[in-house]
Amino acid sequence: MRSSRSSAAPAGRQDQETGGDHARKRPQLHVVENRRTSSSKVGRGMERLLDWTRTRRSPVVHIVIAVLFLGVCLLGALLLRTQMSSNSFEAATIEQHITMLQQDVEEDQTKLSQLEATLPERAQKMKMVPAQNSLSIDLNGYAPSQEGNR
Repeated sequence: MRSSRSSAAPAGRQDQETGGDHARKRPQLHVVENRRTSSSKVGRGMERLLDWTRTRRSPVVHIVIAVLFLGVCLLGALLLRTQMSSNSFEAATIEQHITMLQQDVEEDQTKLSQLEATLPERAQKMKMVPAQNSLSIDLNGYAPSQEGNR
């Protein structure tokens, strides 16, 4: 193994070796505050909240927040499911009512068709005769003459 030794010392060590005043004095540490933060209460409140969550107990706080969030989500899902069940029941009732109304309309239409079919027989039983040389007027596409407006 090769070892090399130099007589040159790095800057600042010369004083240590010579026993200067700089070796005895160490730099003092001090807290530098961030002056960029806003002076609003909301800004300070958020900063306090963030500092509070960074403490030793932050896992407990995170667990409590997570449990509360899950509880609120569970309650919301339960309320949503209850509302959906209620709406489904109401929709089924309305569909059943519509079906009953459609059946009533079909029954009435059937009765009307039967009555129209028996109409000529009833007229003959009542000794009615069809009209001879009847006149019918079709007013589709009728336009009054301009002479009539005078």
